[in-house]
Amino acid sequence: MEPRFNLMANELGGKFSKRFANASTVILQSALPKVTQELVQLRVSQINGCGFCVDFHTKEAAAAGETAVRLHLVAAWRESTVFTEAERAALALAEEGTRLADAHQGVSDQTWARVREHYDDDQVAALVSLVAQINAANRLSVIVRNQGGSYEVGMFAAMTS
Repeated sequence: MEPRFNLMANELGGKFSKRFANASTVILQSALPKVTQELVQLRVSQINGCGFCVDFHTKEAAAAGETAVRLHLVAAWRESTVFTEAERAALALAEEGTRLADAHQGVSDQTWARVREHYDDDQVAALVSLVAQINAANRLSVIVRNQGGSYEVGMFAAMTS
């Protein structure tokens, strides 16, 4: 499978991509723990089949000190013992917020209550925004067939500067 289109090489696509990436800096600078941000982005990207984003978030999380065990178990977080209750709540929200078409009510009240137990208002705003943003990023990459495997740690930071 070959990439279809390089958004960054196109003038309009490049402008959009830079602005889109810059919008995420608000989330990156929030009080939502960075490790939670990477785990959520990794899980959503796995669900959406976005190879580029799985590559991106796995490498960024590893570079930030995340363990290989936790990274390998994100896809099976419910059946593992390595995630905190707060991380489990965030991962549940990420999954339900990603699979909206699969659930007639979207995010369940139970999941929302668990999220509210662990995160303050600013963290909730960051978490909800993060789920929306990574879903959009996945869709951009999947549509143009961005491939996983070539991401280098720090490429994202260079794109937003």
